[in-house]
Amino acid sequence: MTLLKKKGFPDEDELVMCTVTKVQFHSVFCNLDEFNKGGMIHISEVSPGRIRNIRDFVKEGKKVVCKVLRITEEKGHIDLSLRRVTESQRRAKVDELKKEQKAEKTIEFVAKSNDLDFNKFFEDLSSKILKKYVSIYAFFQEVAANPKLVSDLGLEEKIAKSLEETIKLRIKEVQVEIEGKLKLTSFEPDGIEIVKEALKKAGEIGKDNMAIKYLGAGTYHIQITAKNYKDAEKILKDSTESAIELVSKDDGEGSFARQES
Repeated sequence: MTLLKKKGFPDEDELVMCTVTKVQFHSVFCNLDEFNKGGMIHISEVSPGRIRNIRDFVKEGKKVVCKVLRITEEKGHIDLSLRRVTESQRRAKVDELKKEQKAEKTIEFVAKSNDLDFNKFFEDLSSKILKKYVSIYAFFQEVAANPKLVSDLGLEEKIAKSLEETIKLRIKEVQVEIEGKLKLTSFEPDGIEIVKEALKKAGEIGKDNMAIKYLGAGTYHIQITAKNYKDAEKILKDSTESAIELVSKDDGEGSFARQES
């Protein structure tokens, strides 16, 4: 779990990581790890369908991602749901926390390398970063692309340099991925070579941003990775259109279908 604790209460519908502290016949009590507050999951919100034994789903000490249903601040009550969290939401929340842990380990490394008090350095650094960014990891990703951002933190030159170099080694730049299926067909005797040439041309445009995988029956999976969606969309459009144009010149056929994530 991350060191950083959020103040106040979570928002309704927010996803929170919880640790199960007590399991009763009709309810589950949890600690909201990011807020240091307690919450409760009613048995009806543990899992869809009839539950014969609540301990088949939860037990003390288990980490679970829950959705906040209701908050009664004056009483300090937080009602949670386990069953309303989809698998993709659960994975996204776990991934988010892993990234924050990675950011904290980065700060810890810099503190140890420069004989700094970790807790004090972490508190000072996080307070500055979170004034402008949604998370420490998000800021570190920006730094990976633009190291000059570290100078905005007002750190000593030696510490700033150490932080910048550590981020470069440990944190990847922000990247987006888009994908789809490209179908190429040639009816010429040397059709295989024509298709190969079309894919080669697409690859030259995509360069290091493109991955092509053969799926069978003249269909190829195309994946583009870039720093932003604008660049990714342009690479995808230019590369697939060039491949389709090339096979079409020899009375072949080509089509592209975007795949939504």
